[in-house]
Amino acid sequence: MHVDEALASRRSVRAFTDEPVKQATVEHILEIASRAPSGTNCQPWKIYVAAGAVKQAISDDVLALRTSGREQPRSEYVYSPKNIGEPYLTRRRTVGWDLYGLLDIKKGDRERTFAQHNRNFTFFDAPVGLFFFVERHMERGAWLDLGMLLQGVMSAARGQSLHTCPQVAWSNYHAIVRQHLGVPNTELLVCGMSLGVEDTHAVENSLRTAREPVANFAQFAGF
Repeated sequence: MHVDEALASRRSVRAFTDEPVKQATVEHILEIASRAPSGTNCQPWKIYVAAGAVKQAISDDVLALRTSGREQPRSEYVYSPKNIGEPYLTRRRTVGWDLYGLLDIKKGDRERTFAQHNRNFTFFDAPVGLFFFVERHMERGAWLDLGMLLQGVMSAARGQSLHTCPQVAWSNYHAIVRQHLGVPNTELLVCGMSLGVEDTHAVENSLRTAREPVANFAQFAGF
C-alpha cells in the first residue's frame, strides 16, 4: 500500500470481525512502526499486546467494574482541558453526534450510551488489544515520541489490510490492565488500541470524520 493511501485510509474503526490476527503480523507491524523518530533515539515506548483469554479477562474485569455501581477509576493524566474552547468543542461534539446518529442513539438515552461506551472495553470485538505505556519519570518529549509511534502502528496496520481504533478510554482502567499484564508501576498507561479486520457491514464504520483544509491550520513563508 502506498504511504499516502495508508495514511488517508486510516480511521477509527468501531466494529471488527472475529478473524484472528497472527502474532507474527502484530510483531511485523510493531517492527515497522518502531522506525518512528524519538529524541536522541531513546525509543521511550512500552507496548503490551493482549489476545485470547488474557484480552477477554481484561475486558471482563473492566465491564464488571463499570456495571457494579462502584466509583470508577480515573486516568493518571489529563487528556483534554475542562474548558477546551472552540473550534475544538464543536469538533468533539460533532463526531459524537454523527456516530450516535448512525447508531440511532438518541440524546438522553443513557442506557444505550453506556452500552456503546462499553464497546470500547471489548475492543469493539477486535481479536487484538494493544496498550501503550511510557515510564513515569519521562517528560513531554517521550509522549511526543509515543504519538509518532502510534501513527506508525496505525499506518503499518493498513499495510497489512487491518484497521485500528486508538482508545484513550483505557487509561481510566490502568490498574486492571497492569494487573493482568504484569506491568510495573513505574510505567504509565497512555492509551489502548484495537486491531483487527474491519466489519464492513457495521453501520458505525461508515462514519467519516471531517478534516480542516490545510489553509486553515498551516502558514507558509518564503516560498
